[in-house]
Amino acid sequence: MGEGQLKFNIKKIYNLWRNRDFLLFLAIILGLLAGEGARWTENIVIPALALVMTLSTMGVPGSIFHTPRTLVVPALVGLAMNYGILSSLLWGLNILLVQEEVLSTGFIIMVAVPPAVAVIPFSVLLNGNVNFSLIATIGCYLGALAITPSITIGLLGSGFFDPVKLMTIMLELILGPLVLSRILRRSGLSGRIDPLKGAITNWSFFVVTYTIVGLNRAIILNRPLSLLPAAAIAVASTFLLGYLIESAGRLFRLDPKTTTSLVLLGTQKNTGLAAGLALALFSEKTAVPATVTTIFMIVHMIWLSLKMRRSHS
Repeated sequence: MGEGQLKFNIKKIYNLWRNRDFLLFLAIILGLLAGEGARWTENIVIPALALVMTLSTMGVPGSIFHTPRTLVVPALVGLAMNYGILSSLLWGLNILLVQEEVLSTGFIIMVAVPPAVAVIPFSVLLNGNVNFSLIATIGCYLGALAITPSITIGLLGSGFFDPVKLMTIMLELILGPLVLSRILRRSGLSGRIDPLKGAITNWSFFVVTYTIVGLNRAIILNRPLSLLPAAAIAVASTFLLGYLIESAGRLFRLDPKTTTSLVLLGTQKNTGLAAGLALALFSEKTAVPATVTTIFMIVHMIWLSLKMRRSHS
Protein backbone atom coordinates (compact mmCIF):
# COMPACT_ATOMS: atom_id res chain seq x y z
CA MET A 1 0.00 0.00 0.00
CA GLY A 2 1.44 3.35 -1.06
CA GLU A 3 1.74 6.37 1.22
CA GLY A 4 -0.99 8.20 -0.69
CA GLN A 5 -3.42 5.29 -0.32
CA LEU A 6 -2.60 5.01 3.39
CA LYS A 7 -3.34 8.70 3.95
CA PHE A 8 -6.58 8.33 1.99
CA ASN A 9 -7.68 5.37 4.15
CA ILE A 10 -6.79 7.21 7.36
CA LYS A 11 -8.83 10.21 6.20
CA LYS A 12 -11.81 7.95 5.40
CA ILE A 13 -11.65 6.37 8.86
CA TYR A 14 -11.29 9.82 10.46
CA ASN A 15 -14.35 11.12 8.60
CA LEU A 16 -16.31 7.98 9.50
CA TRP A 17 -15.72 8.55 13.20
CA ARG A 18 -17.12 12.06 12.82
CA ASN A 19 -20.17 10.95 10.81
CA ARG A 20 -23.41 11.42 12.76
CA ASP A 21 -25.36 8.55 11.20
CA PHE A 22 -22.48 6.08 11.66
CA LEU A 23 -22.01 7.11 15.29
CA LEU A 24 -25.72 6.81 16.06
CA PHE A 25 -25.93 3.33 14.53
CA LEU A 26 -22.75 2.38 16.42
CA ALA A 27 -24.32 3.69 19.65
CA ILE A 28 -27.39 1.51 19.04
CA ILE A 29 -25.28 -1.61 18.38
CA LEU A 30 -23.03 -1.01 21.40
CA GLY A 31 -26.06 -0.29 23.57
CA LEU A 32 -27.54 -3.67 22.60
CA LEU A 33 -24.28 -5.66 22.87
CA ALA A 34 -22.60 -3.90 25.81
CA GLY A 35 -25.23 -1.77 27.49
CA GLU A 36 -23.87 -2.17 31.01
CA GLY A 37 -21.89 1.04 30.64
CA ALA A 38 -25.12 3.02 30.33
CA ARG A 39 -25.33 3.07 34.13
CA TRP A 40 -22.16 5.17 34.11
CA THR A 41 -23.24 7.52 31.32
CA GLU A 42 -26.82 8.06 32.55
CA ASN A 43 -25.82 11.06 34.67
CA ILE A 44 -24.24 12.95 31.76
CA VAL A 45 -27.27 12.74 29.41
CA ILE A 46 -28.69 16.12 30.48
CA PRO A 47 -25.30 17.93 30.29
CA ALA A 48 -24.66 16.35 26.87
CA LEU A 49 -28.02 17.58 25.58
CA ALA A 50 -27.36 21.07 26.97
CA LEU A 51 -24.01 21.07 25.17
CA VAL A 52 -25.67 20.06 21.88
CA MET A 53 -28.26 22.82 22.24
CA THR A 54 -25.59 25.42 23.01
CA LEU A 55 -23.50 24.46 19.97
CA SER A 56 -26.54 24.23 17.69
CA THR A 57 -27.71 27.76 18.53
CA MET A 58 -24.21 29.24 18.61
CA GLY A 59 -24.36 29.85 14.86
CA VAL A 60 -27.57 31.87 15.08
CA PRO A 61 -26.67 35.55 14.49
CA GLY A 62 -28.00 38.09 16.96
CA SER A 63 -29.24 40.22 14.05
CA ILE A 64 -32.00 37.70 13.43
CA PHE A 65 -33.81 39.05 16.51
CA HIS A 66 -33.57 42.72 15.43
CA THR A 67 -36.64 42.54 13.15
CA PRO A 68 -39.30 40.66 15.12
CA ARG A 69 -41.93 41.00 12.37
CA THR A 70 -39.93 38.81 10.00
CA LEU A 71 -39.82 36.09 12.67
CA VAL A 72 -43.55 35.78 13.29
CA VAL A 73 -44.71 33.83 10.22
CA PRO A 74 -41.89 31.22 10.15
CA ALA A 75 -42.18 30.76 13.92
CA LEU A 76 -45.95 30.23 13.74
CA VAL A 77 -45.57 27.83 10.81
CA GLY A 78 -42.91 25.91 12.74
CA LEU A 79 -45.20 25.63 15.76
CA ALA A 80 -48.09 24.55 13.52
CA MET A 81 -46.02 21.85 11.79
CA ASN A 82 -44.27 20.42 14.83
CA TYR A 83 -46.92 20.84 17.51
CA GLY A 84 -50.14 21.22 15.52
CA ILE A 85 -49.56 18.39 13.02
CA LEU A 86 -46.79 16.10 14.31
CA SER A 87 -47.78 16.24 17.99
CA SER A 88 -51.44 15.66 17.12
CA LEU A 89 -50.52 12.59 15.07
CA LEU A 90 -48.30 11.19 17.83
CA TRP A 91 -50.97 11.77 20.45
CA GLY A 92 -53.74 10.23 18.36
CA LEU A 93 -51.72 7.13 17.43
CA ASN A 94 -50.58 6.79 21.03
CA ILE A 95 -54.22 6.62 22.16
CA LEU A 96 -55.09 4.11 19.42
CA LEU A 97 -52.09 1.78 19.50
CA VAL A 98 -50.27 1.93 22.85
CA GLN A 99 -51.74 -0.06 25.73
CA GLU A 100 -48.82 0.02 28.18
CA GLU A 101 -48.97 3.08 30.44
CA VAL A 102 -45.20 3.52 30.71
CA LEU A 103 -44.77 3.59 26.92
CA SER A 104 -47.80 5.87 26.58
CA THR A 105 -46.14 8.32 28.98
CA GLY A 106 -43.04 8.23 26.80
CA PHE A 107 -45.06 9.22 23.74
CA ILE A 108 -46.77 12.05 25.62
CA ILE A 109 -43.31 13.45 26.37
CA MET A 110 -42.58 13.15 22.63
CA VAL A 111 -45.77 15.13 21.96
CA ALA A 112 -44.54 17.88 24.29
CA VAL A 113 -40.98 18.42 23.05
CA PRO A 114 -39.93 20.81 20.22
CA PRO A 115 -38.36 19.79 16.88
CA ALA A 116 -34.93 18.19 16.67
CA VAL A 117 -32.01 20.61 16.58
CA ALA A 118 -30.90 18.62 13.52
CA VAL A 119 -33.64 20.36 11.49
CA ILE A 120 -31.24 23.26 10.85
CA PRO A 121 -28.18 21.31 9.60
CA PHE A 122 -30.38 18.90 7.62
CA SER A 123 -32.01 21.88 5.92
CA VAL A 124 -28.55 22.72 4.61
CA LEU A 125 -27.81 19.11 3.64
CA LEU A 126 -31.15 18.57 1.86
CA ASN A 127 -31.17 21.97 0.14
CA GLY A 128 -34.05 23.33 2.19
CA ASN A 129 -34.94 26.91 3.08
CA VAL A 130 -32.28 27.37 5.76
CA ASN A 131 -33.38 30.79 7.06
CA PHE A 132 -36.97 29.60 7.32
CA SER A 133 -35.91 26.43 9.18
CA LEU A 134 -33.68 28.44 11.50
CA ILE A 135 -36.35 30.96 12.50
CA ALA A 136 -39.06 28.28 12.76
CA THR A 137 -36.89 26.09 15.00
CA ILE A 138 -35.95 28.99 17.28
CA GLY A 139 -39.63 29.94 17.50
CA CYS A 140 -40.50 26.38 18.51
CA TYR A 141 -37.84 26.31 21.22
CA LEU A 142 -38.91 29.63 22.69
CA GLY A 143 -42.51 28.43 22.58
CA ALA A 144 -41.48 25.12 24.15
CA LEU A 145 -40.57 26.91 27.39
CA ALA A 146 -44.33 27.23 27.94
CA ILE A 147 -45.73 24.51 25.66
CA THR A 148 -43.68 21.54 26.91
CA PRO A 149 -44.58 21.94 30.61
CA SER A 150 -48.22 22.75 29.71
CA ILE A 151 -48.67 19.61 27.59
CA THR A 152 -46.82 17.37 30.04
CA ILE A 153 -48.77 18.58 33.07
CA GLY A 154 -52.04 18.80 31.12
CA LEU A 155 -51.90 15.23 29.78
CA LEU A 156 -50.12 13.49 32.65
CA GLY A 157 -51.08 15.60 35.67
CA SER A 158 -48.65 17.00 38.20
CA GLY A 159 -49.14 14.06 40.57
CA PHE A 160 -46.96 11.70 38.49
CA PHE A 161 -43.79 13.81 38.56
CA ASP A 162 -42.26 16.96 40.01
CA PRO A 163 -43.30 20.01 37.88
CA VAL A 164 -40.50 22.09 39.43
CA LYS A 165 -37.96 19.52 38.23
CA LEU A 166 -39.48 19.68 34.75
CA MET A 167 -39.18 23.47 34.64
CA THR A 168 -35.60 23.26 35.94
CA ILE A 169 -34.66 20.82 33.16
CA MET A 170 -36.36 23.01 30.55
CA LEU A 171 -34.31 25.99 31.72
CA GLU A 172 -31.14 23.86 31.66
CA LEU A 173 -31.79 22.47 28.18
CA ILE A 174 -33.36 25.44 26.37
CA LEU A 175 -33.01 28.85 28.03
CA GLY A 176 -29.56 28.23 29.52
CA PRO A 177 -27.97 27.07 26.24
CA LEU A 178 -29.59 29.96 24.33
CA VAL A 179 -28.09 32.48 26.76
CA LEU A 180 -24.70 30.71 26.80
CA SER A 181 -24.59 30.65 22.99
CA ARG A 182 -25.07 34.46 22.95
CA ILE A 183 -22.19 34.86 25.42
CA LEU A 184 -19.93 32.64 23.29
CA ARG A 185 -20.74 34.67 20.16
CA ARG A 186 -20.14 38.05 21.82
CA SER A 187 -16.89 36.92 23.44
CA GLY A 188 -15.54 35.61 20.14
CA LEU A 189 -15.05 32.09 21.53
CA SER A 190 -17.62 30.69 19.09
CA GLY A 191 -15.10 31.09 16.25
CA ARG A 192 -12.59 28.89 18.06
CA ILE A 193 -15.18 26.28 18.97
CA ASP A 194 -16.83 26.19 15.54
CA PRO A 195 -14.34 23.78 13.87
CA LEU A 196 -15.03 21.23 16.63
CA LYS A 197 -18.79 21.81 16.78
CA GLY A 198 -19.77 18.95 14.47
CA ALA A 199 -17.63 16.34 16.19
CA ILE A 200 -18.69 17.40 19.70
CA THR A 201 -22.37 17.40 18.71
CA ASN A 202 -22.16 13.97 17.06
CA TRP A 203 -20.34 12.38 20.00
CA SER A 204 -22.79 13.95 22.44
CA PHE A 205 -25.64 12.32 20.50
CA PHE A 206 -23.63 9.08 20.60
CA VAL A 207 -23.52 9.19 24.42
CA VAL A 208 -27.25 9.97 24.69
CA THR A 209 -28.29 7.24 22.22
CA TYR A 210 -25.97 4.62 23.75
CA THR A 211 -27.33 5.40 27.22
CA ILE A 212 -30.99 5.15 26.20
CA VAL A 213 -30.49 1.90 24.28
CA GLY A 214 -28.24 0.41 26.95
CA LEU A 215 -30.69 1.14 29.77
CA ASN A 216 -33.51 -0.49 27.77
CA ARG A 217 -31.41 -3.35 26.37
CA ALA A 218 -33.38 -6.08 28.15
CA ILE A 219 -36.74 -4.85 26.85
CA ILE A 220 -35.49 -4.45 23.28
CA LEU A 221 -33.87 -7.91 23.17
CA ASN A 222 -36.30 -9.92 25.31
CA ARG A 223 -39.61 -8.31 24.31
CA PRO A 224 -39.19 -7.02 20.75
CA LEU A 225 -42.86 -7.58 19.90
CA SER A 226 -43.85 -5.11 22.62
CA LEU A 227 -42.09 -2.42 20.58
CA LEU A 228 -44.22 -2.95 17.45
CA PRO A 229 -46.75 -0.19 18.34
CA ALA A 230 -43.87 2.25 18.94
CA ALA A 231 -42.28 1.23 15.63
CA ALA A 232 -45.59 1.68 13.79
CA ILE A 233 -46.00 5.18 15.24
CA ALA A 234 -42.40 6.03 14.34
CA VAL A 235 -42.91 4.95 10.71
CA ALA A 236 -46.18 6.89 10.45
CA SER A 237 -44.66 10.06 11.94
CA THR A 238 -41.60 10.02 9.67
CA PHE A 239 -42.05 8.28 6.31
CA LEU A 240 -45.84 8.52 5.98
CA LEU A 241 -46.26 12.05 7.35
CA GLY A 242 -43.22 13.25 5.42
CA TYR A 243 -44.72 11.90 2.18
CA LEU A 244 -48.05 13.62 2.90
CA ILE A 245 -46.37 16.98 3.65
CA GLU A 246 -44.29 16.73 0.48
CA SER A 247 -47.39 15.87 -1.57
CA ALA A 248 -49.26 18.84 -0.07
CA GLY A 249 -46.32 21.08 -0.96
CA ARG A 250 -46.50 19.99 -4.59
CA LEU A 251 -50.29 20.35 -4.61
CA PHE A 252 -50.12 23.95 -3.38
CA ARG A 253 -47.06 24.67 -5.57
CA LEU A 254 -44.84 25.70 -2.69
CA ASP A 255 -41.18 26.44 -3.24
CA PRO A 256 -39.35 23.04 -3.10
CA LYS A 257 -36.85 24.41 -0.58
CA THR A 258 -39.63 25.54 1.75
CA THR A 259 -41.38 22.18 1.30
CA THR A 260 -38.20 20.40 2.40
CA SER A 261 -38.06 22.57 5.53
CA LEU A 262 -41.73 21.82 6.24
CA VAL A 263 -41.05 18.08 5.93
CA LEU A 264 -38.24 18.35 8.48
CA LEU A 265 -40.27 20.48 10.89
CA GLY A 266 -43.24 18.14 10.53
CA THR A 267 -41.39 14.86 11.09
CA GLN A 268 -38.51 15.59 13.48
CA LYS A 269 -38.96 15.66 17.25
CA ASN A 270 -36.11 16.23 19.68
CA THR A 271 -35.95 12.60 20.77
CA GLY A 272 -32.80 13.29 22.78
CA LEU A 273 -34.65 15.86 24.88
CA ALA A 274 -37.64 13.50 25.17
CA ALA A 275 -35.40 10.69 26.37
CA GLY A 276 -33.60 13.00 28.80
CA LEU A 277 -36.90 14.16 30.30
CA ALA A 278 -38.14 10.56 30.48
CA LEU A 279 -35.03 9.41 32.35
CA ALA A 280 -35.01 12.41 34.69
CA LEU A 281 -38.73 12.47 35.49
CA PHE A 282 -39.90 8.87 35.11
CA SER A 283 -38.06 5.63 34.29
CA GLU A 284 -35.75 4.00 31.76
CA LYS A 285 -38.65 2.28 30.01
CA THR A 286 -40.40 5.62 29.48
CA ALA A 287 -37.51 6.53 27.16
CA VAL A 288 -38.21 3.55 24.83
CA PRO A 289 -40.52 5.51 22.44
CA ALA A 290 -37.80 8.13 21.97
CA THR A 291 -35.24 5.36 21.34
CA VAL A 292 -37.37 3.61 18.72
CA THR A 293 -38.29 6.90 17.03
CA THR A 294 -34.62 7.93 16.92
CA ILE A 295 -33.79 4.82 14.89
CA PHE A 296 -36.52 5.51 12.33
CA MET A 297 -35.64 9.22 12.19
CA ILE A 298 -32.07 8.29 11.26
CA VAL A 299 -33.27 5.92 8.53
CA HIS A 300 -35.71 8.57 7.27
CA MET A 301 -32.94 11.19 7.06
CA ILE A 302 -30.68 8.79 5.15
CA TRP A 303 -33.57 8.01 2.78
CA LEU A 304 -34.22 11.73 2.18
CA SER A 305 -30.51 12.26 1.49
CA LEU A 306 -30.44 9.41 -1.05
CA LYS A 307 -33.64 10.69 -2.63
CA MET A 308 -32.14 14.16 -3.05
CA ARG A 309 -28.96 12.74 -4.62
CA ARG A 310 -31.00 10.71 -7.13
CA SER A 311 -33.05 13.78 -8.09
CA HIS A 312 -29.84 15.73 -8.83
CA SER A 313 -28.08 12.92 -10.71
